[in-house]
Amino acid sequence: MSDAGRGLEELIALKKAKIADMRARGIDPFPPRTVRGNDCSSVKALGAALTGPMQHSTQKVAIAGRLVELRDMGKSIFGRLADLSGSAQVYFKKDALPEDAFALVKKDLHAGDFLAVSGAVFITKTGEPTVAVESATMLAKAVRPLPEKWHGLTDTELRYRQRHLDLVSTPESREVFIKRAKIVSAVRRVLDARGYIEVETPVLLGQAGGASARPFHTHHNALDQDMVLRIATELYLKKLVIGGLDRVYEIGRVFRNEGLDTRHNPEFTMLEAYEAYSDYEGMAALFEALLTECAAACGVSEVEWRGNKISLKPPFRRLYLPEVWKDRCGEPIENVLEGKGFNRPGLLRLAEKLGMHAGEKTPSAKLFDRILEAKIEDLLLQPTFLFDHPTAITPLAKLKPGTESLVERFECFAAGIELSNAYSELNDPQDQRDRLTEQMKQKAAGDAEADLLDEDFIQAMEAGMPPMGGIGVGIERVTMLLTGRDSIRDVILFPTLKREKTA
Repeated sequence: MSDAGRGLEELIALKKAKIADMRARGIDPFPPRTVRGNDCSSVKALGAALTGPMQHSTQKVAIAGRLVELRDMGKSIFGRLADLSGSAQVYFKKDALPEDAFALVKKDLHAGDFLAVSGAVFITKTGEPTVAVESATMLAKAVRPLPEKWHGLTDTELRYRQRHLDLVSTPESREVFIKRAKIVSAVRRVLDARGYIEVETPVLLGQAGGASARPFHTHHNALDQDMVLRIATELYLKKLVIGGLDRVYEIGRVFRNEGLDTRHNPEFTMLEAYEAYSDYEGMAALFEALLTECAAACGVSEVEWRGNKISLKPPFRRLYLPEVWKDRCGEPIENVLEGKGFNRPGLLRLAEKLGMHAGEKTPSAKLFDRILEAKIEDLLLQPTFLFDHPTAITPLAKLKPGTESLVERFECFAAGIELSNAYSELNDPQDQRDRLTEQMKQKAAGDAEADLLDEDFIQAMEAGMPPMGGIGVGIERVTMLLTGRDSIRDVILFPTLKREKTA
């Protein structure tokens, strides 16, 4: 009876019995070490030097990998080993192998097992480079079967829950995470070449700051102290610039206690970079360089994303929020702003005019974002910098000269999705205190995501903070763009999921 006709529990029981039988025969199904002199891609490289069918190379290879295919033809058995470099066909011939080695392949080997083989490379009659196996060693016996060969994991949620099987059975998924690693390496190359210093800052904090988000809470037993997970790295990085590290960056996990959807996961990877004596114009140039280098690392200059063709060639388009707001909303943005805050009645009137429902408890910042998304997002298809945002929702940025209502901030979008966020950073400690005090009032009024007043940070600013530009870049968002993935879960190896129900 083939494996296809057996139930999962029966298959597992048979594999466990096979492991016990191998041990009884003196074969270790999980030996402590192996000799691997080549990767699987070397077989194809050696085969390219051979001129015709059945010609053997003079050089032998020793490869190891997971057995992903096995075809038993009696006295000949063909298999395929796979590692990160690719796959290679292997050929077991009864007359060419010791009896115990052929018996191992014949009786004990199944798809999913790990195997080491050695032998010369030859070209089969069908033209495929193949290892003529002279020795074979079991490295690890798989107890559970792999997903069906041709269909892999078709259940999307199962792919996220069992990423190891997704990576085994879906080459496209493996390629996404290889590209993600290349993207992170490209980011480091750009910043290191510009003299930035990579640092690490705390994840466990007394209070969360640097972003508008709700934190996760935990407790430190030894200190008997409540703590939170960071929602941003901003405030610590700015302290380092105050201390004389003029250019710093961190690529690290941040945690925000928010909903899950195609754009959001409660933990994600953020790049934050700060440069003394720069501003948001300098950060715009930096982001163009970062995205261009990341695209080159992935081998693309144009991508298909969310149903649109996106060009990644700089310079990126520039729009100014006050201009597009007046054009799209039919009135100046100043009508909904008042000093460094919102004009709540003006905001409610505009929402009503645009046909948007706004309850009395809807925070002004949320309402503003809804209007922006509904009326302006469609302009942000190609990579676009949207400059100059309200002071009321950006308490850490420097005022735009000539107004209290707008700050020097941009967000860069593609296909309507935010990729980066940057400021000319506020360095006036009294202004910073006043704005964060106002944020605390908004929190008290019901805005759970308003920023907190951080006394340690204000005191650090009072020691003297140089002008600087700062930027945050969502690594997952950039990976989604450059790999054409619609969901953030496709670019996080182990995304947060709702706990499975147990029987």
